[in-house]
Amino acid sequence: MFEITVQAEFCAAHTITINKHEEPIHGHNWRVTAAVTADRLDHDGLLCDFHLVERELQAIIAPFINNNLNDIHPFTSLNPTAEHVAMHIGDQLAEKLDGHLANNARVTRVSITEAPGCVATYHR
Repeated sequence: MFEITVQAEFCAAHTITINKHEEPIHGHNWRVTAAVTADRLDHDGLLCDFHLVERELQAIIAPFINNNLNDIHPFTSLNPTAEHVAMHIGDQLAEKLDGHLANNARVTRVSITEAPGCVATYHR
């Protein structure tokens, strides 16, 4: 089994609702780790070019940078929890990379670190 990971960071604010109670707006230095996994490599010996994954990941998080996640789709109607942010990024990344990965490779997980020691992971 082979896996590559790509990391990115962005600063953004959010407010989430927990048990019908809305937290005050606050910011984080969000850290994203995306993993692509396969049990075999392509003819070049790759799962995928790191640079392609980096570019697509940066394009996905670009609207979040220095903004309030609550004002950005899909979080205008979806509670912007770390779990939902990880799911959104993971699904978007998989859609963008489809067709660019080795035959059996796929985006398998995205982890979001909201604060040191606080990590939410979405497994696709």
